[in-house]
Amino acid sequence: MKKSIVKKYKKDELTVVWEPAKCIHSGVCVKMLPEVYDPEAKPWIKPENGSVEQLKAQIDKCPSGALTYEFDDNGSASNIESIQIEILKDGPILIKGQLMVTLPSGEEELKDKTTAFCRCGASSNKPYCDGAHRKAGFHD
Repeated sequence: MKKSIVKKYKKDELTVVWEPAKCIHSGVCVKMLPEVYDPEAKPWIKPENGSVEQLKAQIDKCPSGALTYEFDDNGSASNIESIQIEILKDGPILIKGQLMVTLPSGEEELKDKTTAFCRCGASSNKPYCDGAHRKAGFHD
């Protein structure tokens, strides 16, 4: 099994966690906080350019769950008590909350925060969205 890349960026008591393999390149992060997220820069995430509250608010809107955050106590900073489902126009199904996904292989994956599921059938990372709906011309 391929090891997932996880990158962490610290801002005061908050650590921004980025998992590139989950990213569907929706651009929400760049649109909300362009001073923090610059895809042309290295590193592309500069949490020092935003407040902890701004970072949390933006990360909570990440549709794929590629961006999450932790506090210094190593616990998850999210506090979603219920599962919410949102169907994005021309995009994936977002499920917000903690859930266990059982894959066809029988392998189970615990998902926390937001998980984007493919609706178009074009993802190469099924059942998860990888942004392929844009190239496939998926509309709904």
